[in-house]
This record gives sequence, structure tokens and C-alpha cells, in this order.
Amino acid sequence: MAGQFEATTEIDRPIEEVFAFLADGTNDPKFSPRVQAIQKTPDGPTAVGTVFRSTVKDAGMTTKREIRITELESPTKIRWTETSKNLVTSADGGYDLESTGAGKTRVRIFNALEGHGIGKLLVGVALSAARKDARAFAARIKKAAEAS
Repeated sequence: MAGQFEATTEIDRPIEEVFAFLADGTNDPKFSPRVQAIQKTPDGPTAVGTVFRSTVKDAGMTTKREIRITELESPTKIRWTETSKNLVTSADGGYDLESTGAGKTRVRIFNALEGHGIGKLLVGVALSAARKDARAFAARIKKAAEAS
């Protein structure tokens, strides 16, 4: 069973600032406690093709993740796909940003999860956990973006 989770939040920062914060995937540990370490390749501004390699801890298991930026439309759209070979991966994910006026930005995050091999049996559990945490995840993004 593959599926998607999503969440929306409103951030008290202008859209350009929120976009820059989210496009720099090295900020992920500021709002995702599962990310233990992350690095970007190549150096320089994030662009289509930029890869973020991370060490992530989920359900007591530590894995290596590789996420590639597939679309980047400043300041409204960021898309990625996971290229690493883990049991459960993010086949497609992204942020949609919308200015709501007065220096505020609405952000929608989503991730489509899919299982591979035995991960096909685990993806439902991972998806359930992600959906359960989605609102709290959006709140952590809000807090981190506003603090940056």
C-alpha cells in the first residue's frame, strides 16, 4: 500500500524568506528530529538536480537517504524524489508556497511514500505514523522558519 500524507501551516514570514529556508534542505534538522545529519551536493544555491544526503532515524532504525530536487520554481514550488534504496521511500514530495499577504506564507508539505521488497508490508505503518504526525510536523516547520 502506497499513499500520501500532507499538512498545511501559515508562517509569519514573507514567501521569499520561507522559500529560501525550505529550499536549503540543510535546514531539515531544525524541524525534523529524525534527521541526524545532512549534506548538500553540489555546493552553492539549491537547483534542480541538487542532492541532499542524510542520516535518518525512524522507528529505531538508522538509514541513509538521498533526496534529489526535481523542480524548483521560486518562490512557490519545491519538488523532490528519493533516489536511495530503502524499504520505504518518498517517491514524490514537495512544498507549495502561497503568499497570504502582510508578510505571511501558507505552506503545504506532502510526501508520497512507497514500499520496496519487504517494505511493501511496512509502508502502511510508516504512512500511518506520518499522517498522525503531519500537523505537528507542519508546526515544527513554522517554528523553525519563523526563528530563522
